[in-house]
Amino acid sequence: MNEAMQERLQLVLTQQRAAFDAEMSPSLAVRRDRLQRLLAMTKRYADELVTTISQDFGQRARQESLLADVFTVESGVRHALSHLRSWMKPRRMPTALHFLPASNQLLRQPLGVVGIVSPWNYPYNLAMNPALAALAAGNRVMIKPSELTPATSALMARMVSEYFAPDEMQVICGDAEMGRAFVTLPFDHLFFTGSTNVGRLVAKAAAQNLTPVTLELGGKSPALVDRSCDLNLTATRLAFGKLFNAGQTCVAPDYLLAPREMVPALVTALTQAIQKHYPTLAGNPDYSSIVTPRHLARLEGLLADAKSKGASLLPTHQGPVDGRQLVPHLLLDVSAEMTVMQEEIFGPLLPIVPYDSVDEALAYINRHDRPLALYWFGRDAAMQQRVLAQTHAGGVTINDCIWHLGQEDQPFGGVGASGMGSYHGEWGFRTFSKEKPVFIQSRFAGTKLFYPPYGKTFDLLLGVLKKIL
Repeated sequence: MNEAMQERLQLVLTQQRAAFDAEMSPSLAVRRDRLQRLLAMTKRYADELVTTISQDFGQRARQESLLADVFTVESGVRHALSHLRSWMKPRRMPTALHFLPASNQLLRQPLGVVGIVSPWNYPYNLAMNPALAALAAGNRVMIKPSELTPATSALMARMVSEYFAPDEMQVICGDAEMGRAFVTLPFDHLFFTGSTNVGRLVAKAAAQNLTPVTLELGGKSPALVDRSCDLNLTATRLAFGKLFNAGQTCVAPDYLLAPREMVPALVTALTQAIQKHYPTLAGNPDYSSIVTPRHLARLEGLLADAKSKGASLLPTHQGPVDGRQLVPHLLLDVSAEMTVMQEEIFGPLLPIVPYDSVDEALAYINRHDRPLALYWFGRDAAMQQRVLAQTHAGGVTINDCIWHLGQEDQPFGGVGASGMGSYHGEWGFRTFSKEKPVFIQSRFAGTKLFYPPYGKTFDLLLGVLKKIL
């Protein structure tokens, strides 16, 4: 590992930790000021962010960047500003009878210096949403953005340096080697968003310092279509959720489970819905490109592998595409040995897996890794409850796709191979805080009756407590 690189990172960490040590419990006013600067920064640079993200992608729909990168950060900051005072208040906690008249209190304290490693697919959102939670909780922040969106990463570094002191928040650009060095630092908390495979490496590196981690990963998120669904509405919403950002979304539906007899009609409805959303691909500013030639080649390889192993490939469009655009495909006759059914797709390809019984569909979901998201489409309330009770997922949207991600009043995070820990709203504040229990003893403490020398009084009191508690 580059020694100069390590020294640079260690210097930033040392500066931020010294600043934190000098102000270990920032006031409400200080935290509000930092959040307001983040909001002002986002609003001022919104247009440049949209342009720069599109430059990195080759083509990224303006509206997708405004919604998924800019608006999400603005709404997250406003939510935090509205609730910050209550989040910071010490909580009075219940006290067991035998400890009265003492009392319990729970304090939420900032951890110190937080490291954030953000990915390329939503480069501003997935850097600044965890950052705003860390700032709200009173921490200092170091961010390592993705090297795959270099123009956006450089812009974020310039923005943050303009609005924040280096010992408050700093963006550190660099290649994969910089990323590997970054995650070895002894942060007070490390927050990583990315693939499951890289997440394992990040957790291993952090473990050397016993650094607590939040891992926001991905996986193969299923969409389960029930026989009771509204077919056309289901197809329209699946098409949106799958092709937003050309499928390069961690919570995009990765594959579709559908009743066998409904598959032909569903294929027709999905194709029509996709063509309605995107009448053409070439020259269409609404349809985003694949981020790099390497990622495009990987997706094309998934198609070729599936076809060679017997899958039926159904492109939704004919004709030319621009640059790194990829025609959306529905895939039928897929099987477990195909790579497209083993890896997270992260692109505009949707395999359709038929099922005969709901038991079969649930068993299929449950014998794979627990996904980041699960989608259920139907109008049978009893079946909906059964699916919720008999599956695990980081989060669920019913009768739509991806929108659970935008709820600031709900936690967002994975489970098992799709991640650990959560954020958004108060859950982000708590992730970057130490919830410290404080026991406040009374002058007239009854616990003195448990002091030695032990005798009959001890035995009597312990026996009474066992009966009443």
